[in-house]
Amino acid sequence: MKSFFKKVSTFKENSQDKLKTLGKKLKIDKWIRKMDWYIIKKFLGTYFFAIALIISIAVVFDANENIDRFINNKAPLEAIIFDYYMNFIPYFSNLFSPLFVFIAVIFFTSKMAENSEIIAMFSTGMSFKRMMRPYMISAAFISILTYGLGAYVIPKGNITRLDFEDKYKKKKKQEYVRNVQLEVDSGVIAYIERYENYNKTAYRFSLDKFRDKQLVSHLTARSATYDPENLHKWTLKNYMIRDMEGMKETITKGERLDSIIKMEPQDFLIMKGQQQTMTSPELKEYITKQKRRGFANIKEFEIEYYQRIAMSFAAFILTTIGVSLSSRKVKGGMGLYLGIGLALSFSYILFQTVSATFAVNGNTPPILAVWFPNILYTFIAVYLYRKAPK
Repeated sequence: MKSFFKKVSTFKENSQDKLKTLGKKLKIDKWIRKMDWYIIKKFLGTYFFAIALIISIAVVFDANENIDRFINNKAPLEAIIFDYYMNFIPYFSNLFSPLFVFIAVIFFTSKMAENSEIIAMFSTGMSFKRMMRPYMISAAFISILTYGLGAYVIPKGNITRLDFEDKYKKKKKQEYVRNVQLEVDSGVIAYIERYENYNKTAYRFSLDKFRDKQLVSHLTARSATYDPENLHKWTLKNYMIRDMEGMKETITKGERLDSIIKMEPQDFLIMKGQQQTMTSPELKEYITKQKRRGFANIKEFEIEYYQRIAMSFAAFILTTIGVSLSSRKVKGGMGLYLGIGLALSFSYILFQTVSATFAVNGNTPPILAVWFPNILYTFIAVYLYRKAPK
C-alpha cells in the first residue's frame, strides 16, 4: 500500500512539473504572438506616419512652387484641392512607398535595438528568422496595398490630376504627331504624314489592304477628319482608291467619303503620362493591341506595367535589408542606420529611374530594366541577412 501511495505521489509530482513546463512554454508562445502584433503595429504605424509627414512637406513645397501658376491660370480653389492634391497625395505616396518602408523599418527597429528589446527577444530562444515573421507579414500587407492602389485605384485619379495639370499647370497633351504607321485591322495598314489634334484631322492619309501578302487596295486622301461623336468614323476629302484584282485595276475618285476605319486619335496621339491613367488590365490590353498594330513607341507603357509588379516586391527586399541592418545595437545608434537606410532607399529609386531611362532611350528590354534594381538589391538583402545577429 505504501508503495502504491509513493507511486501516486511521484506521478503527481512529475505531472505538476510537466504542467509547469508546459505552462511556461504556453506563456512564451503567447508572449511571442503578442510580440508579433507589437512589431506589426510598430511597423505599419511608423510606415503611415512617415507617409503623412513626408507627403505633407511635399504638398507644402509643391503648393509654394505652383501657387503663381494656379493664380495666373485662374484655377478654382475647389479644383486645386479636390482635383489636384487629393489625387497628388495617393500617387506620390505609392510612388515613394519603398522609401517609406525603409524609413519605417530602420526607425523603429533601431529604437528596439537601442532599448535592448531585440536582445530580450533573442534571450527567450527566438531566432532572427522567427523575428522576421511579423516584418514579412507587414511587408505582404504593404505589397498588396501598393499593387492594388497602383494597378486599379490611382490610375483613375491620375486622369483628373493630369487634366488639371494640363489646364492650369503645364500642357501635357500632344497637339500633333508626324509619320504615323500602324495596322488598324488584319492586313490593313494606315499611314499619316501629319495629324493635328485641334481639328482632329490627318493630312496625306493612306490606307493599304493586303490579302495573302498581296496589295489589293490602295487608298490615298489629302485629309481624313475624325468624328468624336461616332466611333471609328473618318471623313476623307479628295480621295482616290485603287482596287487591284489580278491584272485588273479599278480607280475611284471623289471629293468626300465617310468611312469606318478601326483607329482613333488616342491610338497614336500619346499624352505625356498617359500610361499613368490606365489600370493594369487596360495597360496590358493596350500594349498587346499596339504591338499587333506595329506601333513601336510603347516602351513607357511596358515600363509602367512591369514597374507596378516590381514595386510590390520591393517591400519584401527593402524590409529584409532594413531589419538586417538595424537589429544590431551599436554606438552610432539610430542616426547611423537611418542615414544608411535613406541612402539605400534613394539609391534604389535612382536605379529605377536610370534603368527605365535606358529602356526608353536605349535597347534595354523594359522587363529587364524594371526588375534590375530588385535583382541587385535581392543580393544585398541576402548578404546582410546572413550577416545579421542570430
